[in-house]
Amino acid sequence: MFDTLSDRLSGIFTKLRGKGRLTDADIDATAREIRMALLEADVALPVVKGFIANLKERARGVEVSQALNPAQQIVKIVNEELITVLGGEGRRLQFAKHPPTVIMLAGLQGSGKTTLAGKLARWLKAQGHQPLLVAADLQRPNAVGQLQVLGGRAGVEVYAPEPGNGVGDPVQVARASIEHARRAARDIVIVDTAGRLGIDAEMMQQAADIRDAVDPDEVIFVIDAMVGQDAVRTAEAFRDGVGITGVVLSKLDGDARGGAALSVREVTGQPILFASTGEKLEDFDIFYPDRMASRILGMGDVLTLIEQAEQAFDTDQKEKMTAKLMGGEQFTLEDFLDQLIAVRRMGPIANVLAMMPGMGQMKDQLAELDDKHFDRVTAIIRSMTPGERTNPKIINGSRRARIASGSGVAVMDVNQLLNRFTDAQKMMKQMGGMMGLPGAGRRKATKSPKNKRKGTKGGGRPRTGAGAGMPGGFPGGMPQLPPGLDPGDLAGGQGLPPGFKLPKIDFNKLGKGDNRPR
Repeated sequence: MFDTLSDRLSGIFTKLRGKGRLTDADIDATAREIRMALLEADVALPVVKGFIANLKERARGVEVSQALNPAQQIVKIVNEELITVLGGEGRRLQFAKHPPTVIMLAGLQGSGKTTLAGKLARWLKAQGHQPLLVAADLQRPNAVGQLQVLGGRAGVEVYAPEPGNGVGDPVQVARASIEHARRAARDIVIVDTAGRLGIDAEMMQQAADIRDAVDPDEVIFVIDAMVGQDAVRTAEAFRDGVGITGVVLSKLDGDARGGAALSVREVTGQPILFASTGEKLEDFDIFYPDRMASRILGMGDVLTLIEQAEQAFDTDQKEKMTAKLMGGEQFTLEDFLDQLIAVRRMGPIANVLAMMPGMGQMKDQLAELDDKHFDRVTAIIRSMTPGERTNPKIINGSRRARIASGSGVAVMDVNQLLNRFTDAQKMMKQMGGMMGLPGAGRRKATKSPKNKRKGTKGGGRPRTGAGAGMPGGFPGGMPQLPPGLDPGDLAGGQGLPPGFKLPKIDFNKLGKGDNRPR
């Protein structure tokens, strides 16, 4: 969504590089370009004025004038001001002292309100709660049926005493749902209310009546991030007519300019609680202003990437892999298949890679990535016998032909997978040695002075093969990070083990345009 704004800001910051000192003229020109970039992104004018005023004031202050690298200080200021505009510290849901906690959803028709109800219910259930979905949208055709389907997918009960499609009293349904939640021991009630194509008195009155009937702890306005300034004006109308306590941004995966997302917090005065980025129930997460600002500035989002990885890789799998490394055991194709499946659970590979710092300048290549490539790798491994996965060395020519036939690929693809996997096995062994794990990657000491290196013992840093990368086996390689990216900046600055090389991707091999015969 913020691609255009990110590109504009990157171009502006590039012009500042190499300047040892910023004059007032430089600051004015930079502020003017940033102002135009924000306005073109459809950010509300009052928000832009405040942003630029703060930027100029801070840019002329001591933190920039005495800085060794004033251009970096400007980027730092823009980042901090973006965080402020997006809400500063993120706020979490307010739960009632005595259950159930009542959450009322409001918004225009088509904003993704009903889908958001299912996503929120699924997320709350994963947090250990017992939510209840309430079908109080009795106006829109099949709204009740849609909520019931979403509730079934999320594994959450749906309270729907009325069929909808214009039949039933939504206020009475909402009121009765509270007693039902108490009887069924549900600690959270999520009320899905009706929307309209536009703001009208009847819509506001119905929403106010439902609010009075259930006395909600949170009134969350669902805003379509693709609508632009109309969405912000709608949020203001709901704030004044119903009284909202928070905002959820939906459809953040769209191609709109993103002005609503940057404006709604400042204009309404209410925090952004969650962000919805797709149609699947799992495409939903807490909104972090600092992480969103980092993405806008093309700095990636390593923290979210780490959190997604922690969710995708279960504890047993991590313990098993650690035990293998510490015991000096061989990394097998079975292990690789487990890791590949876990990576696929993290979502589309392009989205995962986009959260890495510096990937903003590779948007075109990321857009061409095709997840079907990884499905082909999975098919190849699953076409092998358990013995072949454990010991790939036994896979001779006839076995390779059988595996290729069983997985619907060419023998060349099987050969590439096995070659890459051999490199990955070496890398995993080297990682064990670099971490000082017993029996992994150790090399015998020699008396030759040629093997000695300053600051090392036993001679030499571990080597990494040309094909070494992430747990390998991908035909054609893995992505190469942009030049100048310091791997030590990843994972909170802890860095990677010495001698460890980050993966490389041949985008031509992974692209959607790969139409080689299979």
